[in-house]
Amino acid sequence: MNVTIIRGKDLLKYLVEIAIALAVIAFTTSFFKSEKRETRESKLQEVSEKIAESVDSEFLTKIFEYTLPILQKNENDEIPKKNIQEQILEVNFGMASNLKENIEDETKETESVGGSIARPQENDNTEKNEKLEFASTEVTTSQVEENNIPISYTDELQGIQIKNQSSYQITEEFYSEDYDFTNSKNVLIFHTHTCESYTPTEKYNYEMTGSYRTTDLDYSVARVGDELDKYLTEYGFNVMHDTTYHDYPAYNGSYGRSEETVKNILNENPNIKTIIDLHRDAVGASNEYAPSVLIGEEKAAQIMLVIGTDGGGLYNPNWRENFKLAVMLQKKADELYPGLFRPLILRDSRYNHHLSTGAMLIEVGATGNTLEECLASMKYLSKIMSEVIK
Repeated sequence: MNVTIIRGKDLLKYLVEIAIALAVIAFTTSFFKSEKRETRESKLQEVSEKIAESVDSEFLTKIFEYTLPILQKNENDEIPKKNIQEQILEVNFGMASNLKENIEDETKETESVGGSIARPQENDNTEKNEKLEFASTEVTTSQVEENNIPISYTDELQGIQIKNQSSYQITEEFYSEDYDFTNSKNVLIFHTHTCESYTPTEKYNYEMTGSYRTTDLDYSVARVGDELDKYLTEYGFNVMHDTTYHDYPAYNGSYGRSEETVKNILNENPNIKTIIDLHRDAVGASNEYAPSVLIGEEKAAQIMLVIGTDGGGLYNPNWRENFKLAVMLQKKADELYPGLFRPLILRDSRYNHHLSTGAMLIEVGATGNTLEECLASMKYLSKIMSEVIK
């Protein structure tokens, strides 16, 4: 082991030179506080020259190498070098790592608001802070014919229209009102296709990052999820809204990624029962389709419930319970706002509905609809849910 011996005379020399350096730094600090801005650059150069003349640069290098070994060359170039400020704090104060962790924890706590998995609101729209206007049931509803999608269905059950695209034959035994609503007011909203968006307007104008797609969460279907979150919360629901991108940067595999997200959330929040995968209908890639209704004087995008079964061979023991809930919601929608809901779809695709007995996929509008129309729909959807889930 190598041992460095410092003689008393040399040590005194080092201390004197350190004192000189500290005095120069103190003078510089005082100078910057008092000197006018226009003369600082020239004075700073003068001070730097005095420091260079009075302090041996080789000596300072040795001092730094001795007291701050982080400045020495890293022997292993493959190891990434840390931020210099962080290294100095770690060596001299042993606090940088803890400080970083505390800042990250505080940031997470700030972003988690009202039980939701929130996101930074960089382009916060003013109407988000306005007082919510709740849906009235004393209004008439009529379908907007322009740019609409023709109504088609295969079955009727309890007076509602169903488009059965599954391998099951729909019978009355598929429906009953013995659904267990325990924990149903604990809601998770998420988006398998988070980047789905709508026709831009003057109020909600944005640049598409794909065909009716955007990574800006203020203009995608995630913004519609925000609106549903707000209304349901006012109706007494406990809502968690996750805005994780599952279709970006890759679209393929979106359902696998959203499944993992939902599983992780359910592991930490096992009392969540109602799970809503909120989408925009992908029926077209232009403004050709804009399924809408007029509710009173307000134009709202039409909504469609989609329920997956186990008919495709994937494990899904919950689909019949999911179907019961969807039928009840559809019936209430037809009662309060006839035409707001398009025919319910039953398919053999699973859509992650095996994760809960209260899972559903909800499509809000199509590419031709505007964000305003889809936000309006959430006012009525939340009213319907509050009437069914109590």
